This record gives sequence, structure tokens and C-alpha cells, in this order.
Amino acid sequence: MATGNPQASNPRMEMRGSQALQQNLVMTPQLQQAIKLLQMSNIELSSYLETEMEKNPLLEKADENAFEMDSRDSDAGNNMQDDGKIVAADKASDQGNYESAGDDSSDEGSWNLSSQTRGAGHDGRNEDAGEQESSLSHGVSLRDHLMGQMQLDVVDQRERMIALMLMDSLDEAGYMTADINVMAEKLGCDVQKIEDVLCRLQKFEPVGIFARNLKECLTLQLKEKGRFDPAMQGMVEHLDLLAAREKDKLMKLCGVDAEDFAEMVSEIRCLNPKPALAFDHDTAPTIIPDVLMRGSAAKGWVIELNQETLPRVLINESYLSKVQGQVVKKQEKDYLSERVQSANWLVRALHQRATTILKVASEIVRQQDMFFQHGVEFLKPMTLRDIANIIGMHESTVSRVTSNKYIATPRGMFELKYFFSVSINGCSGLSAHSAESVRHRIKALIEGETPNAVLSDEDLVKILKREGVEIARRTVAKYREAMHIATSAQRRREKRIKI
Repeated sequence: MATGNPQASNPRMEMRGSQALQQNLVMTPQLQQAIKLLQMSNIELSSYLETEMEKNPLLEKADENAFEMDSRDSDAGNNMQDDGKIVAADKASDQGNYESAGDDSSDEGSWNLSSQTRGAGHDGRNEDAGEQESSLSHGVSLRDHLMGQMQLDVVDQRERMIALMLMDSLDEAGYMTADINVMAEKLGCDVQKIEDVLCRLQKFEPVGIFARNLKECLTLQLKEKGRFDPAMQGMVEHLDLLAAREKDKLMKLCGVDAEDFAEMVSEIRCLNPKPALAFDHDTAPTIIPDVLMRGSAAKGWVIELNQETLPRVLINESYLSKVQGQVVKKQEKDYLSERVQSANWLVRALHQRATTILKVASEIVRQQDMFFQHGVEFLKPMTLRDIANIIGMHESTVSRVTSNKYIATPRGMFELKYFFSVSINGCSGLSAHSAESVRHRIKALIEGETPNAVLSDEDLVKILKREGVEIARRTVAKYREAMHIATSAQRRREKRIKI
């Protein structure tokens, strides 16, 4: 008969205990802090380190000159590609370069419209306004609001790249400020391609977003309401006369009488001339690259961290030596020891962060080499897992590295996430969904409705959200129309007739 601890003879209990111990180790405070550091942009990290230096007197800002490397050393960085075309240089560490495969509107401005004026117009529809207010009440940023629609509506990776660049060009009012011709040249594609993508984005919520000027913004909203008739078009084309109160002249140009004119002005004033301001957040923050990419005649592409924004800290050795000679009490020695350990860990964590970012960015550039050489039509389908497998990292690590990190390239500024194939995020951390599966679910929900419980588009949005899918009402409507499914009102009438 076996003797000893009965738990020791049970392999299931051993495995369970081992797994529990492993979870405790994985979620240590230091690892949690390292994860936070990895997710931060250089600007966010600078703010974080300021706070850490206030808490730990042993930390000090590193002298930038102390980390400058000779240009020959920088150019002699570790080869990142079999054919020697990509070099990664990191001058942030005293160890020099890292190897990627190593360790882990003008006159229109006088048009006086209140940006707070919101209304349904004269057709009685207010579903869009209600949905937008609902979104805002839950604190959804404009970028997240647009990304949710973009992920569902823009599946082609090349179009998505264009869409993301257009989104980054939005100003505080929600107007598209980019020069399409310049963008087309940078991306290596036709101007018409960008125009086509822009036209799709202008169908997003809030209505009027991605307009290039006030006239276009109002036009988009009037078309949405079915009110952009020739008379209204004439008024929008002559907003300067409306601002100057040239009523008679404008009535003649529009071909309307005083009563119609008054109604048209009332409709105009119910529109939102600055759709993005309703989200009450900065829609166009200054984007500063975390990673720099440049061409090299000898090596192809050189990738390096942005030294101007890369925050660095050191341990103040002279201050440490001075303090060590003064502490006597055990409590003081314990505190100093804890501060030293904390400072050492932070310096190592920053080093690892730099290594990881450089490694991921370099592999992305290697995989998307044809895009950088020839343009957006040569974008390569790529997932986070693809990169993770190649460089030997966990997929979640690559996801954190590529969030809120921008790379300045000869083709423009891109968030690292831009280079990955589209996915549709679930809400509250739930799993991702494909656009096709969302369409299928909408169809199934409608097919399962009863005459007494016909689902409106808003109802469908709420159901999908409970199931973990963030989707805008207008996107639901678009999918429904694409499947040739009638509106809820039409379906309700048809079901009653059958009864």
C-alpha cells in the first residue's frame, strides 16, 4: 500500500496546484507594470516617468548626450533580414543596437450656426441623433466610434489603410483636412481610389463626418434626410449670401417664396456644422512617431526608435552612495533597498520595452517591404499572430506594442496596427466577429421575430451589443438593405396582413 502525502500521489492535484502557482507568478505587480509600459506611447511614457521620479529620488533623467552613438556604429547595426535589407538601430541603450531576432474653411467661417443645435428636421426622424447621444453618454470617443464602423464596413486591407489615414486627418470639427493628391502619391495609388474610400466614410455616423468643408458637411446631412432638392442645393451653394442676410437675392437663386425660404433656413439651422465636437474630445491630437524608418542605399531600410521622444532614466549613483553612508536604522535601509530594486527594475523594463518595440516594428517593415517600395496595392495580408510566431513573442505582446505606436515612413505616418488585416472587435473584451457573421446574425434575428415583436434597427443594435458586437444603427440598416430586408415598419405591416 502506498504511503505518504495522498496529494503527492495525485497527478491531477499536482497539475492544478502548479497551474495556480503559475497564475500567481504571471500576474505579479512588476509584470503588470511592464505590460502598462509596453502599451504606452513615448509621450505617455514620459508623463509616467515624471511621476516615478517624484516617487523615487534615486531616479533621474538620462543625459541625452550620454547615449549618442557614433554614426558609424548606428549604421553598423544588427542585420535584420537575410538579404541585409533591414537594419534596426536603437541608441537608447548603452548596449547599442538590438537584433530583432534576439531577446524577448475661409469665407464659410462667417456662417453663424451653433454646433450645439441638433434636430431631426421636418421629416420627424431622430433615430440618428438619439443613437449618437447614447454613444456619447457612454463615453465613446469619436475615434472608437469610427473604428467600430470602419471595421465592419471596410474589410479590404488596402482600402482600410486609406481609411485609417483619412481618419487621422480629421480636425476637431470632424472635417477631412488631408490633401488627397498628396495622399495618393504617398500611398502609390490613384486619386480615384481615395475618393471612393472617402465617399464610403462619409456615410458613417455622425452624419457629416469626413466632409471637406462646411458645404459638403451640410450636403451630407441634407441628403441623409432626403432634403437635398435643387432649391436646398442652391442655398448650400450660396452660404455666403445667407450669412450676409441677402434674403431676396437668395430666394431668387433658389426659386422659392418667403414661406419656403423660412422653412429651408430652419432646416439648415437644425443641422450640425461641426459633427465631431459633440464627442467632446480632441479628435486630432498631434501624432509624434515612436519609430523612425529611412531608406539606406547600402542596407535598404533602417529602423530606429525616435530619440527625440524616447524617455530615458538612470539611477543617480552619486546620490545613492551618499545616502547609503547615512542610513543607519533598519527601516531606512529597507526603504532604500526597495527604492534601489524598484529603480533597477524600471531601467531594465524600459530597456526591454525598447527592444520589443524595435523588434516588432522591424518585422512589420520586413513583411510589408513591397508596400513601402511600390504602394498600397502591394499591402500583404498579415495578422498579429503571424508576427508573433516569427519573432517568438506572444500575440498579446505584439498587440500591445502596436497600439498607439506610430512609425514615420517615406510613405507617411502609420500606426503599427494599420498593417494588420481587419478584424471586428467584440465589446467588453469579447471575441472578434467577422462582418459576414454579423450579417448572418442580423438575418437570423429578423427571421425569428414575431408579429408582436418586430425588431427595429435600434433593437438589433442592442441585441448585438449584448452578444458582444459593437455596431452602429446605420451599419445595421445598410446590412439589412444589402440583404433586401424591409424596414421594421414594412415588416410589421406585412406580418399583420398575413395574420
